[in-house]
Amino acid sequence: MTFDRDSCYEAVLARDRRFDGWFFVAVTSTGIYCRPVCPVRSPKLANCRFYANAAAAEQAGFRPCLRCRPELAPGHGLLDVSRRLAQAAAALIGAGFLNDANLSALAARVGVSTRHLRRIFEAEFGVSPIDYAQTQRLLMAKRLLADTTLPAAQVALTAGFGSVRRFNDLFSRRYGFTPARVRKHATDAARAATADTLTLDLPYRPPFAWDALLYSLTSQAISGVERVTHDSYTRAIAVPHDGTRVTGWLRADHLPQRLALRITLSSSLTPVVPSLLAQVRRFFDLDCRPDLIDARLGALAAALPGMRVPGAFDGFETAVRAIALRHWPRADAHAWLQRIADAFGTPVAQAPDGLRTAFPSAHALASVSAQTLRATGLPLRGVTCLLKLADEVVQQRVFLEPFTPLDETLAHLRDVIGLDEWSVQYVAMRALGWPNAYPLGDPLIAQMAPDDGACWAPWRAYAAQHFAYAAGQEASAA
Repeated sequence: MTFDRDSCYEAVLARDRRFDGWFFVAVTSTGIYCRPVCPVRSPKLANCRFYANAAAAEQAGFRPCLRCRPELAPGHGLLDVSRRLAQAAAALIGAGFLNDANLSALAARVGVSTRHLRRIFEAEFGVSPIDYAQTQRLLMAKRLLADTTLPAAQVALTAGFGSVRRFNDLFSRRYGFTPARVRKHATDAARAATADTLTLDLPYRPPFAWDALLYSLTSQAISGVERVTHDSYTRAIAVPHDGTRVTGWLRADHLPQRLALRITLSSSLTPVVPSLLAQVRRFFDLDCRPDLIDARLGALAAALPGMRVPGAFDGFETAVRAIALRHWPRADAHAWLQRIADAFGTPVAQAPDGLRTAFPSAHALASVSAQTLRATGLPLRGVTCLLKLADEVVQQRVFLEPFTPLDETLAHLRDVIGLDEWSVQYVAMRALGWPNAYPLGDPLIAQMAPDDGACWAPWRAYAAQHFAYAAGQEASAA
C-alpha cells in the first residue's frame, strides 16, 4: 500500500476520523507510532513515516502510543475484492486463528497454498503473517492490561502467548517498557469491570445510527437468546474453543461521547476474548466507512447517516433464521426460533434477566431427527433444508462467515441446501458480511425500493437496511 505523504499529513493535522485505522503515523523523533486522530501535538512532516498497519510500524522499530492506543483503531471492512484473500487471512489472525494452529492450516482455511499466502499477505500488509500475528497478540495483551483487571498470566494466555516468560520478554523488547507500566494506568473500562465481568471499549467511525441498529435488532430478537432495550443489546453466547463450547453473555452500550461501544463480557468468556471481539465488531458493523457509503447512497442516507448492517455471531444461526422467516410471518418465525433455542440450545448460567440459552450449534441440530424437528411445527420442506444446512456446516463443506469465497458459497446455498434467493441474499448480508447483498423479501420494502438497486452498488445492503427501517417505521405509525 502506498501513501500520498501530504494527504496523510493533512489528515493527521485535522485529526480526521475518516482515516482512523486506514494508516498509522510514526514519528522518528520519538520512536512512537500513532493513529491519525491522536490528541498529542502534531509532529513535523519531516519526522513522519506512514504505515498501512501496526505490524509494519512495529517491524520498522516504532512503539505504540500510550495516548491514542493503536490497538483501538477501527478495521478496514470489505472494500477491495482483489485483496479479499489477504484480508481474510488477516481477519482470522486477528481473531486468534494462529494461536492454536499453524500457517499451513491458515492457508488451507482461506483456500491457497502456504507459499501463495505468504506472497499475497506480504504484498498487502508489508509483513509476514507470523509477524502480523505477533503484533496482534501484543496489542491484544496491551489492551487487556489497560482495560481489564485480569492477572498478567491470564492476559498472556488469552492473547495467545504460550508462556508468561515469553510474553514479558517480547513485550519489553518490542515496546521498551514492561507490562506493569501499562497496568498502572487503568482506564474507565477497567474501572467499570467487576469480579464477574470484563469491560472493553470498541471505537467506530462516526456517524453511527445506533437507534436504527437497535430497532433492527429488536425486530429480529430471539427471546431467551437476545434482549434489546431502548439503549442496549444483551446476548447469551456459546463460542467454540479447544473442542468445547465456552458459554457466557455480553452486553453492548453506546458511548457516543467516546465514539465507541462499551462491551461487557461475563468472565467465563475470557479464553475466547480475541475471537469474540472480532465477532462483536462484525455484528455491530464497527468497521463501516459511513463517509464512503453515505456519499454513495446520497439522498437515501441524508436523513439518517451512519446506518449499519447487523452481522452475525453465528452464520448458521442466521441461515436458520432465514429458513424460519420464509415459512412464517415474523412473529411466528421468532416463536419457533425461541422453541428450538430452548429445546436444543446451550444453557448459559448466571445470565442477566431474560437470557436463558445460546442458540443451538450446527452440530446440535444435525443430531436431531426429522421427526423431532417436525414436532416443533416446521414444515417438511423446512426440516429437509435445515438438516441439510446443519450437515453441510458440520462437514465443513460450507463456511457461513466473512471472507469465504462469495460466489461459490451463494451457489452452494442455492443448489445444495435449497435456499431461495431472498434467503441467500439475507445470509450474504448478515453472515458473510457482503455489502452488496440486496434482500428485499418484505412486500412493503420491495414497493419502496428499485428492482436491483444498481445505483447503490457496491453498498446495496446499506440501502436495503434504510428501506427496512423506513418500512418498519411506516408500519409502526399505521
